[in-house]
Amino acid sequence: MPSLARKLLVCAAVDGLVIQPLVTKGHRTPSSVKIKYDDATVSTIPRDQTPDTTKPNSCFEAFGIIGLFTVSRLSYLVTITGREQVAQIRGFPVYVVTDVALTPCTSQSEAETAVKHTSTQLRRASAEKIIEESGTDSEVEAPSSSAGEDADDPGSHSDGENLANNGGAPELAGERSNIAENVIRRRGSYGRFAQRWFSNRGWMMDQKRNLGLSGSAIDEGDDASQATTNSNTDSPSGDKALSSTVLHEKVDASPSPSAGESLLPKLLRMSHIWFGSSRSFFFSYDLDITRSVASRPSPIPNVPLHKSVDPLYFWNQALLSPFHASGEDSIMLPVMQGFVGQRVFVVDRQPPQVDSQQDSMEMSDMTHDAEDDAGTFSRERKSADLRSSEKKYMISVISRRSVKRAGLRYLRRGIDDEGYTANSVETEQILSTPSWDPSSKIYSFVQVRGSIPIFFTQSPYSLKPIPVVQHSPEANFRAFKKHMDRLGQNYGSLQLVNLVERHGVEAIVGKEYQNNAEKYNEEKPDGSQPLAFEWFDFHAACRGMKFENVSLLLDTLGKTIDKAGSTVEENGVIARRQNGILRTNCMDCLDRTNVCQSSFAKFILDLQLKEEGFDMSAQYDQVNPWFNTLWADNGDAISKQYASTAAMKGDYTRTRKRDYRGMVNDLGLSLTRFYNGMVNDYFSQAAIDFFLGNVTSLVFDEFENSMMTKDPSVSMSRMREQAIETSQKIAIEDEKEDFIGGWTLLSPHISDTIKTSEFEEVVLLLTDTALYLCRFDWNLDKVSSFERVDLAHILSVKVGTYITSTISPAQMDEPKNIGIVLTYEPGKFDIKRTNTRSLSSMSGPAGQPAEDTASAPFTAAGVLNQSILNAISGKPREPTPKKIALKALYAHTSISDARGVKGMTEKEQINTIAGEIERLVFINQPLPGNKDVKSIVEKGDIISLEEAKKSTGIFEQLGHTIKKLVWA
Repeated sequence: MPSLARKLLVCAAVDGLVIQPLVTKGHRTPSSVKIKYDDATVSTIPRDQTPDTTKPNSCFEAFGIIGLFTVSRLSYLVTITGREQVAQIRGFPVYVVTDVALTPCTSQSEAETAVKHTSTQLRRASAEKIIEESGTDSEVEAPSSSAGEDADDPGSHSDGENLANNGGAPELAGERSNIAENVIRRRGSYGRFAQRWFSNRGWMMDQKRNLGLSGSAIDEGDDASQATTNSNTDSPSGDKALSSTVLHEKVDASPSPSAGESLLPKLLRMSHIWFGSSRSFFFSYDLDITRSVASRPSPIPNVPLHKSVDPLYFWNQALLSPFHASGEDSIMLPVMQGFVGQRVFVVDRQPPQVDSQQDSMEMSDMTHDAEDDAGTFSRERKSADLRSSEKKYMISVISRRSVKRAGLRYLRRGIDDEGYTANSVETEQILSTPSWDPSSKIYSFVQVRGSIPIFFTQSPYSLKPIPVVQHSPEANFRAFKKHMDRLGQNYGSLQLVNLVERHGVEAIVGKEYQNNAEKYNEEKPDGSQPLAFEWFDFHAACRGMKFENVSLLLDTLGKTIDKAGSTVEENGVIARRQNGILRTNCMDCLDRTNVCQSSFAKFILDLQLKEEGFDMSAQYDQVNPWFNTLWADNGDAISKQYASTAAMKGDYTRTRKRDYRGMVNDLGLSLTRFYNGMVNDYFSQAAIDFFLGNVTSLVFDEFENSMMTKDPSVSMSRMREQAIETSQKIAIEDEKEDFIGGWTLLSPHISDTIKTSEFEEVVLLLTDTALYLCRFDWNLDKVSSFERVDLAHILSVKVGTYITSTISPAQMDEPKNIGIVLTYEPGKFDIKRTNTRSLSSMSGPAGQPAEDTASAPFTAAGVLNQSILNAISGKPREPTPKKIALKALYAHTSISDARGVKGMTEKEQINTIAGEIERLVFINQPLPGNKDVKSIVEKGDIISLEEAKKSTGIFEQLGHTIKKLVWA
C-alpha cells in the first residue's frame, strides 16, 4: 500500500467533514476520516457511514492534505487542489503545489458552503481548460477524459482532473459540457482579446481572489457566469465573508473575537498565497525528495513516507499532527519548501569542428529540443536524431529549505542557541540519463548555504543596514561550534566561502565569522579536520559589473571541489561518496551566493561529464542556456521564499552577461525588499512560525499588541536565567548577603516613574538585606546599570492592576496586567551604578570610590543620604520617597505554550515577590516591644483600566490604528 492515496474526496456531510481516499488501481481504500467540528480532532469512521456524494457540489477532489490549523475556536483544513509535475526522478513524478483550498471545520453550514464553492471553482476551471487552445499553458490542468482514468499513472499530472474517478463521485461530464457551451457562447461577442482575458487572467484572478473559499452560497442551478458574478460582485472577498460568518456562529466560545480571530482574514489570504500560488512547496507520493542520493537510506517496505523523510525539511509536520495522532498514515503527505527543476541536454564526444549554417541550425534545434524536454512531461517530447557520438543527459537541481530558524530576511538572521542558521538551504545537483537507467551512473553534488553563524541583527528600516553583533563572544562561539560540528557530522570536511565585503558595514560580521573559525581550529581535537575558510570580497572583485571574475574564486577552490568530488551511484549501489562540502554565504545568502554556487555546480558538472568521456570545453554550444536558466530559477525561488522577490544579479546567472538593465532591475528588487521588510514581513513571519508549530495561535494576539514578532528559536527562559546569574555576579558585591531569588519583570525606562510609554525588561534580585533592580542589555548580555535599595528603607508595597496601554485587547485584560510598586526612603547604603564601558571610575557621593566589578566598569551614582543633603543646604529637609514600578511578564505566550512550559500566573508571581519582600523587610526592620505587626502590602489598582483609557492619547490610538491598517 502506498504512503498516500493519490486522490481524496473532501465532502461536507451531516455528521461532519469527511476525507475519503479514492479507490486506486491495485490499492485498497482506507477508512474515511472525519474532522469533528467541536475540537478539530480527527477520528476514523466506517465506510458504510460515508456521506452521500451524489449530490451536486457536495464534494471536491484533492491531491493531498497539507494539514489542519486552528486559530482560537476556528479550524481550517488545507488541501491541495492544484499541482503541476516539474520533474521525474527515478521514474516517479515530483509535483509543485499550485493551488490549495481552505475548508472551515468549525461550522456545519460554512463547511458545506466552502466545499460547494471549491467544487464549483474546480469544475469551472476544468471547463475552461477544455475550450482553451491546444498547447496553451495553464495553471489548472484539463479534466479527465473518462471516469475510469488511472489515478496512479506516473505520467499523470493534472491539477483539476475529473471528479468522477473511482471514488463514488457523480459523473460530471454533462455539467461541464453545459458550462463550456455557455462560456463559448459568451466569449463569441468579445473577440480574441476578450478570449485571452477570460481564459488566462479574468477567471484565474477570480480564483485567486476567492482563495478557494466561499463568500456566499451559490445556487446549484446557476451557470458558470452567474456563479462568477455572485461570488465576486455581490459578495465580499471569500476569506473575509467566511471568517465573518463563522465569527457570528452560535458556538460555545467568548462572544467577542480574539485578536487571532480578527486577523483571520489576513491569515487565510497568507495561507493561500504561501501554500498555493507561491509555487514553493513540492511533493512526491512515492519518492523521498528530502534526502540526497548519499543520505537516502534503503527503502523499508510498508513504512509510510512521512516517517522516512528528513524532519529538517518536513514543512507540514506540525499541520499533520492531528492526522498522525489518529493513526491515519495513508493520507499524510509530506511537503518540502525549496525548488525542484530539471533540464535535458545533449553532449557530443566528437563535436563538429567546422562551423557551417547547417551545423548551426542542427545544434540550435537540439538546444531548443533539450530546453523543451526540460520540464514538460505532459506532452510528447520532440525527438532529435542523435549521432552515435552524442548522448542525452538530464540535470536535476533540488533545493531543500530547513524548517529550523525559518522565516524572512531581516526577521531571521544569524544563528540560534542550537546552532541552526537562517536561510539554511541544501542544494543537490543530480546528473543522470533521462530514463534513469540503473546501469548508468547517477552523480550527485551537494552544497549548502546559510546565514553567517553568529548572533546578529539588521534593521529593516534602511537600504544598507549596519549589522549589530549580539551576545557575548562565548555565547557566539558555543552556537558556532554546534553549527560546524553538525555540518561536519553530516557532510565531512568543510570549506567555508564568505562573500561579504572586507570593508564597510558587512565587515563587522565577516570579521567575527573569521575569528570564530580560527578559534574553532585552535580548539579542535587532534585528528579532526580543520575548517577551511576563504574570504572572497565579491563586490570588490566584481566591481564594474565584471561578474566573470568569479573565476578567480574557482581558481582558488578548484582543487578543493575536485578533492571533495561527488557521490556516484551505479546499479542502485553507492560506489563513491562526496567527502566534503562547500558552505557559501553572503549577507542574505541569496544573490552573490547563487552566482557562486552555480559556478561551483558548473565546475563539478564538467568534471562529471569528463569522467563520462565528454569534454565540455570542446562542445559546440558554450553558452549552456539549459544550465544557466535552471540555476537562475533556483536562485529566484530561494530569494522569493526569503526576501519576497526574485534574486538580484539573475541576469548574469541566466546569460553570463551583466549590463545596465540588470542594475536597474536590481534597484527595483531592492526597493521591493525594503518595503516588504518594513511592512509585510512581520505578519508573514508570525504565520510561518505558527504553521511550523513553533508558536501557538496566541502569536496573533501578541502581534496585534506591537505589530512585531518574537523569535521562537531563542530560548527566552534560558536567556533570563543567564541574565539573573550575570546580574547576581555583577550587582551583589557583599559575600555576606544571602541570595534569595531573582525574577525578570517589566519596568518603566525612566527610574522613579509609574506612567510611561516605554517599558523594558529588567532583572530584580532579592537578598536577605537588599533588593537590586538591574537594567540589562539583552543584546550584549551585560548589566548596563543597577540600583541597590536596602530593605530597611522600604516603606510600602502596593500590588494591583497595572494597565499601561489600551490599544489592544490583551493590554486591557486586567487579570494579565498585574504589577507591584515599591516605595522606599533613600538612605546611606542605597546606590546606583552605571556601566561606563570604559576603564574609568568615579568617586561616589559619599566619598567612597566606585570599584570596578567583573569585566564591566561601573561608576557610582549613589543616592546622597539625608544628613549630607541637610549639611549642604544648611537646613533640615524632609526625606523624598522614591518608587520602583514593576509589572509581571505575560505568563502564557505563543512560544511558552508551544513548548508546553507551564508556570505561575501573573498574579501568583507578583504575590510571591511581594510576600518575600514583606517577610525580609520585617526582619530588617524589627519593631520595639510587642507592637502588632501591620502588613506593608497594600492591595489596590496601580493604574486602573478606566484611568489608562483616559490617559491614552488620541495620537497613540491613531498611530496604532494606522499601523494595524498597514501591517495587518
